[in-house]
Amino acid sequence: MKATIAAALEERGYHTLTPVQEAVLDPALDGADLLVSAQTGSGKTLGFGLAIAPTLLGEADRFADAGAPLALVVAPTRELAMQVRRELAWLYAKAGAQIASTVGGMDMRDERRSLARGTHVVVATPGRLRDHIMRGSIDLSAIRAVVLDEADEMLDLGFREDLEFILGECPEDRQTLMFSATVPAAIAKLAESYQRDAKRIATASKTEAHADIEYRALNVASHDGENAIINVLRFYEAPNAIVFCNTRAMVNRLTTRLSNRGFPVVALSGELTQSERTNALQAMRDGRARVCVATDVAARGIDLPNLDLVIHAELPTGSDSLLHRSGRTGRAGRKGTSVMIVPPAARKKAHRLIGWAKLKAGWADAPSADAVRDADRARMLDDPAWFEEITEEESGTVNDLAARFTPEQLAAGYLRLRAARHSAPEELSSPGEVAAKAQAKRSEFGPSRWFQVSGGREAGLEPRRLLPMICKAAGLGRDDIGAIRIREGASFLQVSEASAGAVTKLVGSEIEPGLRLDTADGPPPDDRKPGGFRPGGPKGKPPFKGKAPYKGKPRAEDGDAPRSKGPKPKPAKPHATRPEGVVKDWASKGKPKGPKPPAGKPDSKMNKARAAGKAKPHRKGPPA
Repeated sequence: MKATIAAALEERGYHTLTPVQEAVLDPALDGADLLVSAQTGSGKTLGFGLAIAPTLLGEADRFADAGAPLALVVAPTRELAMQVRRELAWLYAKAGAQIASTVGGMDMRDERRSLARGTHVVVATPGRLRDHIMRGSIDLSAIRAVVLDEADEMLDLGFREDLEFILGECPEDRQTLMFSATVPAAIAKLAESYQRDAKRIATASKTEAHADIEYRALNVASHDGENAIINVLRFYEAPNAIVFCNTRAMVNRLTTRLSNRGFPVVALSGELTQSERTNALQAMRDGRARVCVATDVAARGIDLPNLDLVIHAELPTGSDSLLHRSGRTGRAGRKGTSVMIVPPAARKKAHRLIGWAKLKAGWADAPSADAVRDADRARMLDDPAWFEEITEEESGTVNDLAARFTPEQLAAGYLRLRAARHSAPEELSSPGEVAAKAQAKRSEFGPSRWFQVSGGREAGLEPRRLLPMICKAAGLGRDDIGAIRIREGASFLQVSEASAGAVTKLVGSEIEPGLRLDTADGPPPDDRKPGGFRPGGPKGKPPFKGKAPYKGKPRAEDGDAPRSKGPKPKPAKPHATRPEGVVKDWASKGKPKGPKPPAGKPDSKMNKARAAGKAKPHRKGPPA
């Protein structure tokens, strides 16, 4: 390792390297093309910086004067490209490297001036780098090394043509390194086409994927999703947290909600300009913001320091997205937590995602308000500030406070000041209690009576139409009505005993024209046929999607008058009469075999041969 590189690592506090970093430092791999697969957060950026250093520096410890670039590093997103530039800047600082960037969304004129002044390493996104090449504003003749970072992600984003163009413009004797979380067939094909005898390094399988990330799936009531996010943020109090949403609208809504609750929050979505996105990430890095609400695309490749918590406000669409989101935390040996907010409707999807990703997640209810308060109290009592010695500057104020207030007053004042700096937790409904109450409400309606309405499915009645109709006619509320059963010619409804008197007054009258209300002996029998098929539906339509097993409306049964004649069946065609003397030849696929042709007419060659006795006999069985 070069002395300048080793000094930079020592100054940065790198005493041990990750497996992928140690693998690329093998002296036998100096100058070789590499195809490296490693997990997200395993230190790949520093790894390829160490790998290409011998190729760029040669025998020297420092770079010569900057001119045409010596190395290209291509990354899929602007945020990742800027992160790579920062890493390489400190790694090559003592070697005197000049590093430039060309990324979409930045001023192209500034980039051209930077390239014209001279640079050693260019960090770029594929589209912008191709633009510079086609405009002639970058000279690739001196390129010694090319690095494709997150190569699989660049292919997923549709940059294959750009990558092939860039690699085709670089010198053939370059060193080419491809770093990827996985190596699908497309990556292997790209490596085969643009690398020379590439050495394969795979470190992803040595350790369990995301071993430093604790996965939690939290059950929440359907109306408590945003409240649960607030409680999770308060429960963990992570230095940095990122909340993932599926849409820009959800990002804007949640950002506003958290900001109103006092959280230092920034948003990151595709609608923001590059400068706005850069400012948002910088606010997270320097501590002005603690929570970032983002979409998947906007957060690709970002690396935030002290990011200990990832919250999935909405479940991702696939297991790969779940792993990518969660991989923002638990990086380079740090521990992290990935929390999924799971309402009842998303519970099955959450189980599928966890299974597809081959992860283990702990299931529990979202932190309650009391759980957040208990966590606050534990953090307060464990704060090392209690055990630090009082400084000379603090002693005067401490003595003044101790003389003026009692210990109880001091403790109460401290608690109030501390609480003012934090958002109050939300009171959450227990998902189990909400489901139990709903089930109890459905199953335990209590004493009731049944009533009958003369119209049913044939009249187009549905529960959502009949419920407000009877409530309006009898002056009842929705809670007074229990079950509603719609049948072909009548509808039945359950009314609580306390409210049955109001409905009884309407018996014998029409609640709407053509709809007469009467009493019923009880709930109606089920009219489903064997196999679960219920004849008819609203306005004669089948109660399911797909092709119905009948045409028109159902036929009349038990002597009822038909409701619809339906299409008339087509008359069957009469069987053709076979001519006299014609015998059906089954061996000729059912084609009728007529009588022998009359004398004097031409016959086939076979018949002539048979008549002359020259036809060969049919061969039976396998040939001899």
